[in-house]
Amino acid sequence: MSKHASSSLSEAQKRAESLRSQIREHDRLYFVMAAPVISDREYDRLLQELRDMEAQFPELITPESPTQRVGGEPTKLFPPAVHHVPMLSLANTYNTEEVKDFARRVHDLLGHDPKNGFTCELKFDGVAMSLLYQNGKLVRGATRGDGTTGDDVTANVRTIRSIPLILEGSSRFLQASFEVRGEVFMELEGFRRLNAQREGDGEPPFANPRNSTAGTLKTLDSREVAKRPLRFSAYQLRFDDTKIEHSAELDTHSRRLDLLKEFGFPVSKETRIVKNTDGIMDFAMHWQEHREALGFEIDGAVIKVNSLAEQERIGFVAKSPRWAIAYKFETKQARTRLNGITLQVGRMGTITPVAELEPVGLTGITIRRATLHNADEIERKDIRIGDMVLVERGGEVIPKVVGVDGSQRPKASKPYQFPTACPECHTALVRPPGEVNWYCENPECPAQVTGRITHFASRGAMDIAGLGDQSVEQLVNAGLLHNVADIYDLKNRREELLALERMGEKKVDNLLQGIETSKERPAARFLFALGIRHVGTSVAKLLLDEFGSIDRIAEASEEAIDAIAGIGFEIASSVVHFFEQRTNQALLTRLRANGLPFHGVKKATPALTEFFGGKTFVLTGTLSAMTRDAAKSEIEARGGTVSGSVSKKTDYVVAGVEAGSKLQKAEELGVRILDESEFLRELNPNSSHNV
Repeated sequence: MSKHASSSLSEAQKRAESLRSQIREHDRLYFVMAAPVISDREYDRLLQELRDMEAQFPELITPESPTQRVGGEPTKLFPPAVHHVPMLSLANTYNTEEVKDFARRVHDLLGHDPKNGFTCELKFDGVAMSLLYQNGKLVRGATRGDGTTGDDVTANVRTIRSIPLILEGSSRFLQASFEVRGEVFMELEGFRRLNAQREGDGEPPFANPRNSTAGTLKTLDSREVAKRPLRFSAYQLRFDDTKIEHSAELDTHSRRLDLLKEFGFPVSKETRIVKNTDGIMDFAMHWQEHREALGFEIDGAVIKVNSLAEQERIGFVAKSPRWAIAYKFETKQARTRLNGITLQVGRMGTITPVAELEPVGLTGITIRRATLHNADEIERKDIRIGDMVLVERGGEVIPKVVGVDGSQRPKASKPYQFPTACPECHTALVRPPGEVNWYCENPECPAQVTGRITHFASRGAMDIAGLGDQSVEQLVNAGLLHNVADIYDLKNRREELLALERMGEKKVDNLLQGIETSKERPAARFLFALGIRHVGTSVAKLLLDEFGSIDRIAEASEEAIDAIAGIGFEIASSVVHFFEQRTNQALLTRLRANGLPFHGVKKATPALTEFFGGKTFVLTGTLSAMTRDAAKSEIEARGGTVSGSVSKKTDYVVAGVEAGSKLQKAEELGVRILDESEFLRELNPNSSHNV
């Protein structure tokens, strides 16, 4: 390397470190302190400068760089993660008297009230998470699991921007090895945006923020996780070093929370230290009444003895600590009459039944409508028009009906029959096998036209400048757009465009230029823009990587699509069904004639080897020569595939040290088993290995 090149790299390294430090600080201010000091645009400029620098000097990229939060290639499974100290659950109570009994038991066990009082914290309605740090860097993120062993979801955790990947500060504890526990959750606004996006992609919405969070953390593609609005709140700190763990500086839970804040972790601002039962109940009752003001869901309050020494004296019972309790809030409900059931048609044709209610007050608002989710829920709960129903308001966009008061049911009541035709266009509804939702599949259904065209033109799809929500609605109402193919005929209707309100020459010219430019988008964006149910941006790319063109996808069988890693039967069925529809075929013919991008780049097929080509492998146990991910890559590079479970279709099981149930299953099914030495010999037939 020349002296000049070395100098350039050195300067780039200094600038990259400066940028990372700035970005981490702005992440802390935004996600932890909720006090940003720069605009989103300025933040994006810093991030883009760092991306450009790392692209120029790839050797500068580190796993902890803010640019690496986008996620990596999909994984086949989550490795098990054993917790050094079990993640125990708390004893729950819904009764204020039991909370008082808890405080009395603590007094009796100690012989006095806790010297440092109780800490009272919000009980986030999310997913418990364990984070391990070594030398100031995140090394593992794991779910609770059964309390002893969870799932290693490090790749997904690294995408959560409120979790620091590398810690900065002056604390002498910073470089020690420690564990942080907390809750991963979604704020309500982010949850609503996510559900709106899912409905736009033709996917069913999540029922509530907790389900959405849990489902996201179990997603095998961390690139998708990076797009979800996950947040984190820390509530526990434990050090591996016993001297630090029992140091006088960290002898209370509240001091550890302060240290977590100093490290840069988000910690609930609502946590309070109280002296006695009255303080506990004041805290719990306040948040039971005011939880709607938080912007995220909680389902109770957690009360802990503050002193760690006193926690140790009080001890545990069964699988719960005796020094802590969770007071669960009652879910607020209202009773009202169900006057009718109407069907809403989503922009991708999803049919959602909605309860039309006698107006009733609940949590400060008047409720007139509530979701009934789907036909199965109506049947399961036996909800009938005229019933007195129970309504809850949680993290839903609208409230939900959770039950029926059967004692108030009218005598002439009849079970509800779900309609068979779309309420907007009267097309017969379709319910795909294995799904709970009914759909209207008419792409020109009035309720869907605006939504489908808006989705097609959106930034993540064809990104057509000048064709936003209001413009689409105006053009649909004017009769100029009936489907997405009509967009590309607007060039022949310039005079009609100019005749519309607020449509001057410059605006029309910009719109027509934006439409023409959209033809240059990649084929994967075009495939996503078509609005095929369950086909988001990642699935669209997987399909193009496998088949190379939209025409070949249209010709593919369900089995061929289902065989692609990361795509299941439900997606495969939806894709095949879309291309079978005559209306969609006609639409695609028009789009092809207008020069839309039907061809992508087929991902290179790995060179098949005689032993690995076309075979299915399962990895179990620990390999000494390489990680499981490395072994998986080696197998796939030779044309094999790696599965997470053993079946009759498995060709080989590679068994490392401490192989478990998969090895036993292989023996039962008669699947051939390779030890590590045999596996390495097949990887490199001309080399010798000692394991």
